[in-house]
Amino acid sequence: MKWLLKALCVTILCATGCSIGVARAASSVEVPVGGCLRDVPLRALNGPALRLAQLRGRALIINVWASWCGPCREEMSSLERLAWTRLPVRFRIIGVSIDDDPRAARAFLRSENATISQFLDSRRRIERMLGASTIPLTVLVAADGRILAKLYGARDWSAPGSLRLITRTFGAAVRLGTTADGGRRSTTPHCPRSKS
Repeated sequence: MKWLLKALCVTILCATGCSIGVARAASSVEVPVGGCLRDVPLRALNGPALRLAQLRGRALIINVWASWCGPCREEMSSLERLAWTRLPVRFRIIGVSIDDDPRAARAFLRSENATISQFLDSRRRIERMLGASTIPLTVLVAADGRILAKLYGARDWSAPGSLRLITRTFGAAVRLGTTADGGRRSTTPHCPRSKS
């Protein structure tokens, strides 16, 4: 009888471990352009903690960076300028640091006088989900959570060419059926609303 109880316990533990492993594997899969972002917790560096799903409803620019990355440091001030630029499309900008040490990330943000909401991805969930094999990575996300574009490498985000790119990309998403508030106007593919 004891061996049956032990076998049952081992089976339950193995089954639990296997299902946890599957969940972890699924959460580490990169979401391609056109795919829907999964909801993950965002650990705050300079404001309140959030969940990614809480940012739906408005177009979103996610910049993945690290304090030790020279090109990331160079483009940060242009992201700040972009945040204060008026364009025909409304969007929010967030930064996601992949620094292992939150103190290093915070020190860099203080030196830059950063006003953009910044989050820490020390568990690499967002890095893996976005496919940030190279940083900086900037991702343009529709109001419904669909990835519209992934842009690798540093750029001047306040330059006319970057402003046109953002306006065209988000403007095309609106024309294809995502309204400014994240609602739907057509039957084009879209992301399901979060249950949270």
